[in-house]
This record gives sequence, C-alpha cells and structure tokens, in this order.
Amino acid sequence: MYISQISLKNWKNFKRIETSLNQRMFIVGPNASGKSNFIDVFRFIYDIVKPGGGLKSAIQSRSGFSNVCCLASNKNEDIEIEITLTGDSISWNYSIGINKQEYLSYERVLKNGKLIIDRPDEDDSSDQILLTQTFLEQVVANKTFREIADFFQAVSYFHLVPQLVRNPDFSSEKDYLNDAYGKNFTSRLSSTDDSIREYRLKIIEKALCQAIPQLTKLSFNKNGNGIPHLETMFKHWKSGKHQENKFSDGMLRLIGLLWILLESHCLMLFEEPELSLNVSIIRELPSLMYRLQAEQNQIFISTHSYDLLSDEAINANEVLLLIPENNGTQIKLASSIPEINLLLEENMCIADAVLPYTNPNDMIQWSFIHNGNDTD
Repeated sequence: MYISQISLKNWKNFKRIETSLNQRMFIVGPNASGKSNFIDVFRFIYDIVKPGGGLKSAIQSRSGFSNVCCLASNKNEDIEIEITLTGDSISWNYSIGINKQEYLSYERVLKNGKLIIDRPDEDDSSDQILLTQTFLEQVVANKTFREIADFFQAVSYFHLVPQLVRNPDFSSEKDYLNDAYGKNFTSRLSSTDDSIREYRLKIIEKALCQAIPQLTKLSFNKNGNGIPHLETMFKHWKSGKHQENKFSDGMLRLIGLLWILLESHCLMLFEEPELSLNVSIIRELPSLMYRLQAEQNQIFISTHSYDLLSDEAINANEVLLLIPENNGTQIKLASSIPEINLLLEENMCIADAVLPYTNPNDMIQWSFIHNGNDTD
C-alpha cells in the first residue's frame, strides 16, 4: 500500500495544492519553497498515530496552529489534509480539518469510495472535547480503518546528524523509531535482533568497501561497559580498529541511509541524502535505493543535487516541482509541464530538464553585490 494522492489546504507554504504520488518521488524546488514542509505533513500524521502522540501533541510540537497554517491564507481558515492510500485490492481516503482552536472541524474515512467515518457525529455534537482527538489515534475508534493507522505508524523520517552519532550520550531518549537525527543510532542497532543486524551490516559493509578506498570490514560491538559501537578496519597495517567517533560525516550518513532502507518502512522520508557524499556515490544513490526498496514501500527524497537527479531511470512522474508564488507555493509533477516533456523527448536527463525551474529569477543580480568599501 502506498500514498497515491494528497491534497493540502492552509498547510505551511501551501495555500491549496493537490497532486498524485508514485512509489518513488524526488522533491525539488528553490530554497524555502517548502520541501521540508511538504515532507512534514507525513511526519504530522505519524505524530498523531505514534504511541504517546495525538492531534494536540502533533500541533503543539510544531508550536501551535499559527505556526502550521499558511501565511498566505486567512488566519481563520482551517488546515485541511486529505490522503489517499492505494493497495492491491483496496483504497483508503483519510481527511481531516483542524480549526484555529486546534479542534477537528471534520474527520472522514472512505473505504473503496464508501464513507465509513464522518465526524462530527452525534457524540461530538454533545461533547466538543471529543474533537480534540482523532479517531485515527484511538485504538478503540479506529478498528474499522486500522490499516491507515498501521501504515502511518511505519513512517520513517531520517536525516542523520553525524555529530549526534559521535556523541550519543547527549540524549537519554530511547525512542529509536522516532530518532530522526541519529541521537541513538548505535543503540538502534543494538536493539535489533543479532542475526538481522549482522545481515544488514554485511550488505552495508559491501557497499562501503566499494565506496571507501582501503576499508575492509564493518562490525558492531559493545565495550566493557555495554555501550554499543560501530567499528571499521582498513588495509593499512597500522590502522587498527576505528569506532564511529572517528568516521567521516559522509561515511556516517551513508551507513545511516542504508540502514534505514534495509529496515524497510512503509514510507521513508529523506532530506538531501546527498550531503557530505562523493559525487560518484551520489550518482548511484537512486539506483541503490531502488534496489534496496521493498516492492510495496514508498520513498520521498528532497534534493538540490544535479548528480542525484542525473540517473536515467528517473521518470518525470517521479519528480515533484515546488514553485513559489505570491499566494503560496504550488506543486506540480514534472510530467505535467509540457516544456519539460519536450526536453525529455530530446533525450535530456531529468536534472537538466527540471533544475532550471528551481533557479531564483534574480540570481543574476548576485554579480552586482559587493563590499561597500570597494573603490573599483
């Protein structure tokens, strides 16, 4: 099952958008166009359904309604999210509206086009406090559509920060699935079944040996105090063993990326996976991610990288282009833009066809910016 359609109203950069989605999507656009905010809507639903989460918690963790709604919209407008999930023999449609009091204005669920949940219902009308919680987050209430909750509980966002991996004691949090930045990455590995961990690390080791000269081995160990560590060995006879606090940023990011792919979540969200990586590795990422991606899983990737988008296997219907306008950012499939299709018909790669649309119009003016003290 995967997300095949999304509609947003009054969500951060987006006043009103609607687009279809495929199982692999590359999200491109200028800086501050809303790539992270688009990805965040899926994290928002995850925050509603995760253990200990909920609607109120999801909104408050984003500093309240006023920081979630679109600046281009009327402040009294509801935030609206509608998502369609498509499986082999089933289709789900889940939609919610949230008002400025942070109550549900509506919650609806359709199964194969038939309405099975429609709130507010009679109970909500007699007790407005019920509208502070979605049925989606309640085990008792979501019995007839729990597949939706299960799907979003398996969403994974991962944007590893190397400094946090090198210093895992900065946080005592042990919520591994919600550890988006790698604060407890080695503990995450430690909590994995031994045989599964060894299997995944062997795959990662093979990839690293091809990408990093002289590397011969990647392993997992615990020191005398029971603290988990990743260890590597290199061909140099004096190299000895190196733990994660000695790994480069690129090496840590690549290990984290491959590990998350091998964990095989329903939906995986990656922001700029090209960071700190060699160009030759970046060019291979799309095909590597495709090979490691389970058949029914979905991947969303935001990127600025020409090299990542130069993969010939990327189709125009796998690229979402974010276009900032005065009344909020618009979002379009690259395949819906005739000019891009013409360029692709001439055998131009996606990177060359799409990335010029992400260039700010006024960048040429940078050539006229100089220190005011210049006398030339």
